[in-house]
Amino acid sequence: MITKKRLLASAALAVLGIWSLAQAAGQGALAPAAPAPKFGASLDDVGAAEVPQALPTLPAAIKARADALFVNGEDVGETRALLVLRDGEPIYERYAAGFGPDSKLISWSMAKSITAVLTGFLVADGRLALDGPAPVAAWQRSGDPRGAITLRNLLHMSAGLEHVENGDPVWRGDTVDMLFGPGAGDMAAFAEAKPAAAQPGELFNYSSATSVILSDILADTLTPSQNPDARRDAMREFIAGRLAEPLGMTSLTPEFDASGTMIGGSIMHATARDYARFGEFLRNHGVVNGQRLLPESWMDFMLSPAATDGGYGGHIWLNRKRPAGAQAALWPDRGPNDLFACIGHQGQYIIVSPSQRVTIVRLGVTKSDQFPALRRHLADLTAAL
Repeated sequence: MITKKRLLASAALAVLGIWSLAQAAGQGALAPAAPAPKFGASLDDVGAAEVPQALPTLPAAIKARADALFVNGEDVGETRALLVLRDGEPIYERYAAGFGPDSKLISWSMAKSITAVLTGFLVADGRLALDGPAPVAAWQRSGDPRGAITLRNLLHMSAGLEHVENGDPVWRGDTVDMLFGPGAGDMAAFAEAKPAAAQPGELFNYSSATSVILSDILADTLTPSQNPDARRDAMREFIAGRLAEPLGMTSLTPEFDASGTMIGGSIMHATARDYARFGEFLRNHGVVNGQRLLPESWMDFMLSPAATDGGYGGHIWLNRKRPAGAQAALWPDRGPNDLFACIGHQGQYIIVSPSQRVTIVRLGVTKSDQFPALRRHLADLTAAL
């Protein structure tokens, strides 16, 4: 007999595709900052795939690499948007039919890196501590081993909680339960109720539930109210004032659960251009238009390898080798060592290569078996730049 839970998970996955998130899977001196990206006139969402604006003429080899992400759909899946910036200026911008510069597309796990930046603001303000016990009420009982979990552990995906990102079959995973099943009404309570399975800092365990715990901590820090509307309003105001407005990310739309907790591990929406603005903010180490918004020390933390996985930093993927047996996230054997990326389910990417002065945004729908080819194409494009 097909259970209600299986029907619910199957319906969700029919819309979202096979869940593969894990595969996609101190104030410093002011750094020089590139200006905010400048873009041409917008298209209607159902306009032509090419963007009719003045862009520099690219060498044929680079244009061919970029176009291949649209042409080779059988290999890499459907690319809906591709935007390449050099020194903060667009040099390539193209959309699939039915999409355009004003189309807001889902972030999936790229949201994790945005959550990390929001956490950094509150650490910089002195309202949270990176290496202090994470302020989660459910973990504060005497003798509870979870009381030793720190923000650093959460951001490094090494909290030691019993979270299963991808079940086998898929509906047995905590991610489906949290987003679409019994945990959907209060995702943070679902995630925070999981028992300890390892010591904090002992094991790497990629988990969207971990990012929801961080979102809950952010909301609790911003407002004492447990009213869902108050929590949503506090988070929206914080995001607007500290991130979206300074960066010009006017399309950024985070989603919330019924308890008012931001779904900070997987569900935000924005245009390709606004995702590029976020990438440029990271490329310039927390500086925009000459103003430092994040301490250099927080950017250093985010972009330093975690002790449990050299290919992962503070809620962001690094172009470094991962432990034996771990699936590739980027391409450390052929790309710059300082390259990093926000990566989301179904092939959402914000790729930042500081030494090349380049930011790339790719948005679309890629199936699990197409990821190796997509990574090769993105690596080829990055190398050509």
